[in-house]
Amino acid sequence: MRHLPYFCRGEVVKGFGRGSKELGIPTANFSEQVVESFPSDISTGIYYGWACVGNGDVHKMVLSIGWNPFYKNTKKSVETHIIHTFKEDFYGEVLSIAIIGYIRPEKNFDSLEALISAIQEDIEEAKKQLDLPEHLKLKEDNFFHLPESKIVNN
Repeated sequence: MRHLPYFCRGEVVKGFGRGSKELGIPTANFSEQVVESFPSDISTGIYYGWACVGNGDVHKMVLSIGWNPFYKNTKKSVETHIIHTFKEDFYGEVLSIAIIGYIRPEKNFDSLEALISAIQEDIEEAKKQLDLPEHLKLKEDNFFHLPESKIVNN
């Protein structure tokens, strides 16, 4: 993965509405423009790394890049599940992410339950990987400190 770590920042937009409602695993979605700015040869699949909303705390995250075969998406998406419970939605806020490692390729599932189980395994793998010293140091990267002019809502 020659693109890793990969740093990206963009506004959080409304997605398909499946993460929280159908899966019970909320995701923050980037706009099509941000998705299109990703390197064209970055592999689709499931990744882990760090995420920060606005100038908030930096949290562990797991991220999906691709077409979500279970849902047969026609547009590529980048969906970030931040491993933290937020009190409210943060649409319109700036999401900064550092993608550090690759977990697995994206794949189809026979059932919603199998998809949810795989996502939960991905979350556990992300937590374990991000506790490694070489990954913990990226949590402190200056990338996560936005200049005041970039903060949408205080």
